[in-house]
Amino acid sequence: MNIMGFEQIKLKADALFSEANFITDIKTNKEYQNALALMDDLIQDYDKQRPLIEILSNSIERWENTTDEFSEFNQRIKALDGVDTLKLLMEQHKLGIANVPEIGSNTLVSKVLNGKRNLTRNHIEALSKRFGVSPALFF
Repeated sequence: MNIMGFEQIKLKADALFSEANFITDIKTNKEYQNALALMDDLIQDYDKQRPLIEILSNSIERWENTTDEFSEFNQRIKALDGVDTLKLLMEQHKLGIANVPEIGSNTLVSKVLNGKRNLTRNHIEALSKRFGVSPALFF
């Protein structure tokens, strides 16, 4: 790609970010709402929109991690342990103890959920992969 190509790229990026600066830096609740609406639209064609989704998701994550609106929620999330995280994921995905083979038998899943057994590293790796979350959520 030659320098003229880079100039075109920069001009197009400037135009985009001038019109929708929330894509990279959310500053207000209204921009946050716009970012969420855009994200809903983008995920309809995930494969084609993936680069923009990744940029926008970083902006949304920064906003949610730093704004006062989410501070109480973020504090509660930090207080969760691995079992709480597992219970939440199971609830969100409408799963029962028979639907978590990453841990093992129904009996073992029940023991983990009741605090009688701990999640192992292998459990955490498998659960993280299944639910697409960071393993850190389970520690």
